[in-house]
Amino acid sequence: MKKARFKVDELESDIFKITGLEATVGAFYEEWEEAPGPTPMPDISTFRDWDRILLNKYKPFYLPLCDLCCLCTMGKCDLSKGKKGACGLDMAAQQSRIVLLSCAIGAATHAGHGRHMVEELVSKFGSDYPLDVGGLSVLVEAPHTRLVTGIKPRTLGDLEDVLDYVEKEITHLLSCCHTGQEGDNIDFESKAFHAGMIDHVGMEICDLAQISALNFPKADPEASMVDVGMGSIDITKPVILVIGHNVPPAAAIFDYMEDGGLEDSIELAGICCTALDLTRYTNKAKIAGPLSHQLRFVRSGIADVIVVDEQCIRADILDEAKKVKAPLISTHYKNFQGLPNRTEDPTDEIVSDMVEGRSPGVVILDSDKAGEVAVRVAMGVFPKRKKSGIIPEESEIIEYATKCTKCLSCQRVCPNYLPLPEAMEAAAKGNLQPLSDLYESCIGCGRCEGEGVCPNELKLHSIIIGASRSKIKEERFKVRVGRGAISDTEIRRVGGPIVMGEIPGVIGIVGCSNYPGSWKDNAIMIEEFLKRRFIVTTTGCAAMNIGMYKNEDGLSLYEAYSGAFDAGGLVNCGSCVSNPHISGAAIKIASIFAKRKLNSNYEEIADYIHNRVGAVGISWGAMSQKASSIASGFWRLGIPVIVGPHGSKYRRALLGRKDKEENWYVIDARTGKRVYTGPAPEHLFISVETKEEAMTLIPKLCIRPNDTTKGRSIKLNHYIDLHKRFYGAMPDDIQLFVRTMADIPITMKDEILEILKEKGWKESEVPAPDPTLLPRLVRKKGDGNGS
Repeated sequence: MKKARFKVDELESDIFKITGLEATVGAFYEEWEEAPGPTPMPDISTFRDWDRILLNKYKPFYLPLCDLCCLCTMGKCDLSKGKKGACGLDMAAQQSRIVLLSCAIGAATHAGHGRHMVEELVSKFGSDYPLDVGGLSVLVEAPHTRLVTGIKPRTLGDLEDVLDYVEKEITHLLSCCHTGQEGDNIDFESKAFHAGMIDHVGMEICDLAQISALNFPKADPEASMVDVGMGSIDITKPVILVIGHNVPPAAAIFDYMEDGGLEDSIELAGICCTALDLTRYTNKAKIAGPLSHQLRFVRSGIADVIVVDEQCIRADILDEAKKVKAPLISTHYKNFQGLPNRTEDPTDEIVSDMVEGRSPGVVILDSDKAGEVAVRVAMGVFPKRKKSGIIPEESEIIEYATKCTKCLSCQRVCPNYLPLPEAMEAAAKGNLQPLSDLYESCIGCGRCEGEGVCPNELKLHSIIIGASRSKIKEERFKVRVGRGAISDTEIRRVGGPIVMGEIPGVIGIVGCSNYPGSWKDNAIMIEEFLKRRFIVTTTGCAAMNIGMYKNEDGLSLYEAYSGAFDAGGLVNCGSCVSNPHISGAAIKIASIFAKRKLNSNYEEIADYIHNRVGAVGISWGAMSQKASSIASGFWRLGIPVIVGPHGSKYRRALLGRKDKEENWYVIDARTGKRVYTGPAPEHLFISVETKEEAMTLIPKLCIRPNDTTKGRSIKLNHYIDLHKRFYGAMPDDIQLFVRTMADIPITMKDEILEILKEKGWKESEVPAPDPTLLPRLVRKKGDGNGS
């Protein structure tokens, strides 16, 4: 995208004279190889019809936690039993409004991150700095941006123009949540889908910028391995801990270390997405752990300086840092923490104040300056702090345990309902093992230590960590750093097998780290599907937790499996903002493999993906509003998402009714006739209670109307095999997915035929339609049955 800029030294007429005029006028798009599609720069209304097609198949199911609406100053309105609030809103609309609000917050968070980062990188490298996410192997560098906006960005400056559009749409979406606007729950849901689509554009911009300007791995399936885990941190050195999502300040810390020859003298470790992106910048950095390990790492006292930027940072991080005498540096205006802004102060003065303990923390909004201060302060406080933490020793734990009254208050507030009183009872007798057994299931929220919870004010989170010292020392794993985009070459290789169903599915496993059980559950689930030759993609905290698991050969899954986007490959794309590489791979299959037009052609591409690309997302540790908007971006593309037990707290699901035959017809684009294809996929958004339930659903939700008989047979084989393993019986809905005898897995033929006979199954007359949900895509009108 280009803007016309002109400069006039002197312009004179009869009535005016202008000198030194310089101005920018409008904007125009550079011509690219594809003509514009039907929907460039879509607004909230553009895809309303497409959303309603999906929402008619997958009707919203609401689970309100509260019968009241408290959003406006009219006071609390009771919406129970069909009642409406003072503004006229009913419960369904209120619940969907909350979904929209959550998605808009998530999208705004990523877009804000993108804006801040792009501005910083433009100021450092210039607006003409070229984008490069994979050289000649990635010619479709920005699938979401091209698909939604019609813009083919070429430089950092172009990304600012895309963000203008993203920010405008988010503003409109947020305004729809105001009292006295939308009143229909389905239209609220459509707007939530719009927020998700916009979010994937905003995230894509963010990752494009940092991959290009900070020279991250570029679509590299063999990106380097780095250390992950608290046990991998060398505590004999000064340690700088970075937390958050905005990587430029962390990169500046490493630059200062490298310039001073200190990269081997100081440990630079991170938590959450800043850690992931920092390891994309330098493989000398280490990942301490995911979001849920924040409290335990800070309280351990290992970090000599803590540097925070934005998102997923504990709001009490300053209080926690003070407890272990670790100075805190905030590098972002979104996270002042009440600290003085000392960006303009002399560096020597700031360093002296922090090293001498006169200042517990500062704000420095200049990345390079923050980098220098962090390094110098770490070296200055290291000999003074002596890694002083507040994690209790064994003898202290036993003493604390004797004070436990077993009132169960801690267990009741725990999101995972961990049996803390039982473990404390054992600890009082000198047995710390039950406390240590809770280590992997504790998500580090600290609710058990909340004011008024424990009558004796026991610090239970620290007690669990203290009982797990030996485990923590052994936390040394390997994770492959985020590779960024999926290359066009890979898409050409696997596009056919995915669409035909011969690669049984693409799994995207993402999300935050508040798991309902062990953090190893993610890895256990995907290891099963890697062995079954699915393609597994991942990002964010899920990506690092997958690395914190060793298989029976003592290898992390990143060491055991290829990083290629291919059958049996485990693809770490990067941080949260790398999620569009996963959804973008589906877009690229439609564009590159199937040669569907990409430019501003969202509806047709989404229709293609929904009916042909067997993909499913899993967010096992869902938590933030960002997770909502990320999931919503997948929904609008017609890709199902499974969430774990905590996912029910999103308060709604998008469920299909497999018993309603009329919901499962597509249009055969060759004839225009309506064809029954079965519930494929059955749901668009569903929460499950166990990983076994999720593992059974995954192959089932990868079934698509377009599957070849061979592909359908492979998918059914995985679905039935896992169902029999975990439920001990054949599924009760096989007849809905078998279209023709050739679909039946050969090794299960007799069993399945018996069931089909019992169910009165009949072979489909059109087992392999050219499926679409869009009448305008029919190439030949039929006999009136659906064209």
